[in-house]
Amino acid sequence: MEGDEMKKTDQTIEASDLLTEGMGQLDLDADSEPDFEELDVDKWDEGKGDEIICSAPSELSFSEEPALPPVLRRKRDDLYAILAAENVDKARLIQMARSEGGLVDDEIRKKAWPLILNISDEQTEELPTQEEIEAHPEYKQVVMDVNRSLKRFPPGIPYDQRVALQDQLTRLILRVIIKYPNLCYYQGYHDVAVTFLLVVGEEKAFYILEKLSTEHLRVCMEPTMDTTSRLLNTIYPLINRKNPQLHDYLERSEAGTLFALPWFLTWFGHSLSKYNAVVRMYDFFICSAPHMPLYVAATIVLHRTDEVFETQCQMDYMHGLLSQLPDTLPFEEILRQAERLYIDFPPESIEQEVHERTLREYVESLGFVVIW
Repeated sequence: MEGDEMKKTDQTIEASDLLTEGMGQLDLDADSEPDFEELDVDKWDEGKGDEIICSAPSELSFSEEPALPPVLRRKRDDLYAILAAENVDKARLIQMARSEGGLVDDEIRKKAWPLILNISDEQTEELPTQEEIEAHPEYKQVVMDVNRSLKRFPPGIPYDQRVALQDQLTRLILRVIIKYPNLCYYQGYHDVAVTFLLVVGEEKAFYILEKLSTEHLRVCMEPTMDTTSRLLNTIYPLINRKNPQLHDYLERSEAGTLFALPWFLTWFGHSLSKYNAVVRMYDFFICSAPHMPLYVAATIVLHRTDEVFETQCQMDYMHGLLSQLPDTLPFEEILRQAERLYIDFPPESIEQEVHERTLREYVESLGFVVIW
């Protein structure tokens, strides 16, 4: 596929079926690193340009995971039993989605995610025409991002099926922003959309994406990045509460918060290399408060304290370290600690510190030295 034009196909394909068709495994070179584009911090306040996501997307591994341990097999059986009940215990379903192992597999997610988000099976909506889609001002940008997102698809997909899947992803994204003209597309939104597309298929993915775009992701879809920039400043007060020495070292390095921007915008979907790690994060976040990705981000930095102190105290070195997420991170432990961090220091308890840091950044951007 070349240029901005999407190749049309009459083939119908259910995206979620691609993950169960055994399309081969993807072997990642453990020593390889994604290429970094030139950081352009000036683009930060310009809204939704290409420089928003500064690293190449991680190439997803769809390889078979090891056999489930007995505890997760029992959990899977319990989840199927909950979903088979005439009256689904939604509170129990949410509790299990947040707990270790999440929803375990995609067949469960396909049913559970819509239930958790109060999406009815009866919901239907007329599709926009292809002419309406192509007339949207963001159409070309969406197509370019979708064309660059091949690493997020299962490997070995035949060309015609890949084209059909890209068409679905483009249409899915445009349906949301056509319906809600107050929402602005941002680079990285396609990373979120493709995850839901692969798990539940296009129609259910639309209602999930619609729900999240008007709630959890709403601040990311404002005309400017001002609110997002302010929210990212949540990370430093949290680190300071737990480890003041680490906080001060990061501040001296001038690492800022840009390393965490793709984590927040894409729910870590852009940065993780294992598909199962991505969907596990999504299990957790759809059941959590909108700030929770920021608490996970702070917890990851805290977990890597030793690595941070071993890294030269300069912005480029620190950004290079923090922007990469090792596959070896103990994500279940990190999610548990992030929950505890949220309970101990809810957003309102650190709001003044977030405000002060945001104000300091603004004043310093004008060329003034701030002494607090």
